[in-house]
Formats: sequence, structure tokens, C-alpha cells
Amino acid sequence: MSATDKVFAGSVPKLYDEYLVPLIFSVYADDLARRIAALSPSDLLEIAAGTGAVTRAVAALLPSDVRYVATDLNEPMLAIARQRQGDAPRMSWRQADALALPFDDAAFDVVCCQFGAMFFPDRSKGYAETRRVLKPGGTYLFNVWDNIADNVFADEATVTLGKVFPDNPPLFMARTPHGYHDKDAIKADLERAGFKDISIETKTAASRAPSAEYVAIAYCQGTPLRGEIEARDARKLEAATDAVAEAIRKRHGSGPVEAKIQALVITARP
Repeated sequence: MSATDKVFAGSVPKLYDEYLVPLIFSVYADDLARRIAALSPSDLLEIAAGTGAVTRAVAALLPSDVRYVATDLNEPMLAIARQRQGDAPRMSWRQADALALPFDDAAFDVVCCQFGAMFFPDRSKGYAETRRVLKPGGTYLFNVWDNIADNVFADEATVTLGKVFPDNPPLFMARTPHGYHDKDAIKADLERAGFKDISIETKTAASRAPSAEYVAIAYCQGTPLRGEIEARDARKLEAATDAVAEAIRKRHGSGPVEAKIQALVITARP
């Protein structure tokens, strides 16, 4: 993982929330929220909350007396989540590193994380921190993206940008968001952290957008992929976005577009 892969700054957080959350995150946030609600937690910790897609979905399903702490490494992302959530007395917000959680041992009966584990520099260490803050009998629920080949728009954007920058293709999407999908590796990382009861489910869904341009903006300008493009040639951001839009338009049409997305949903208990 590149050092810039975790940088969500500038205009990226706003575009991420406006474009990427509806495009690929909302459907999995709703799924994770239902799973969390079924566990009836009393104390819930969310790691890597981003702009709050899961936070909003979960908060809508839980009773008002549930203590809910949402964290993220990136304060600009968390600021949007806090603003979107509005006044919610039971909610608390904390800038936090998943590898060094600022909480007591056995503080939460459920910990959740939507599409964050791929960004952990040391995944077993991150999982060990989660295990530390879990109460006995607690549950860790998280998801990661599957192979980029099973996530059509992300794959098409990556292939197209490789043609725009053939000497140094921007590979953020393949390297990090879609770079941690080996089920055996995930299970082994969890076992090293002390988890024993582990299940991994493949979940396929549809990614929908009003236009090809919408998809191109989401990926090229609403993720750290933007930094990769600008590092190669800042003047080509719009041209690169247009190239991705045109590639998607050619394959999926000039109106609303739809394509496959796929993720892994993991449930783990010590």
C-alpha cells in the first residue's frame, strides 16, 4: 500500500460522500446495519467510519439507549459523518487509529468496520486491537471488497487510466480497496489476532448511477485515485475523468448505468 492510499483530503471527502457512497457503499452499509441490529448491542464501536454511511444506517435501526462510538483515522471524513448525522446525544465521535484504539479493554460488545481493513498497515495488529476492546462473547463484523475483476466500474476505471498513463498506471483501486480479498489470508490474519469463530460470506450487489460521468467523478475525484492522477499530471485530472466516463459510456450506455459489485462480509468472535 502506498503512503498516499490513506489520504482523504481536500475535496475528496465531499465528493466521496456525494458520489461514491450512493454508488457502492450504501447497499453494503444497509446490509451491515441489519446484521449489527440483529446482535442487539448495548455498546457499539465503529472503526473507519468514513463519512458515516454505516453510521447513519445503523443508528436508524438501534434503540436510543445504545452507546455508539464512531471513529476514523481521517478527521475530514469524520467531520462530514458528524455533520450528516446531526444532533444525536448517544453518538460520540473520535479520531482514532485502528491499530491503537484509545479505549479500555472489553469496552464494546460489537465492533464494526465497513471497507476499512484493506487500509490497515498491519491487519493482524488491527484485529488484535479490535479483540482487545471486545467484551467476552463479543462480535466483530466487517467487510472488504472482493477482487477488482468482480467490481466492474472500478476495474474499467483502472484499465482506462492505464491507457491514459501507460508509463505509470494509477493502480490505487486494484492495490488497496481491492487488494485484500483472499479468504484464507483474511482468516489467518484474524486467527493470529486471537479470533476463532470466523465466517466469510461473498455478497454480490449492483452498483447504479445516473450516468457514466457520475461513476467517473466518483472514482477519479472522490478517492485517493485523484492524488495518483494529479501526481502524474495535475493538468490531466479532467481529461482522465472524461476518459473513464467515455469508456463506461461505450460499454453501459449514455443513460443510467449499472454494473456488478462484490464484497466479502466477515463475522469473527474470539
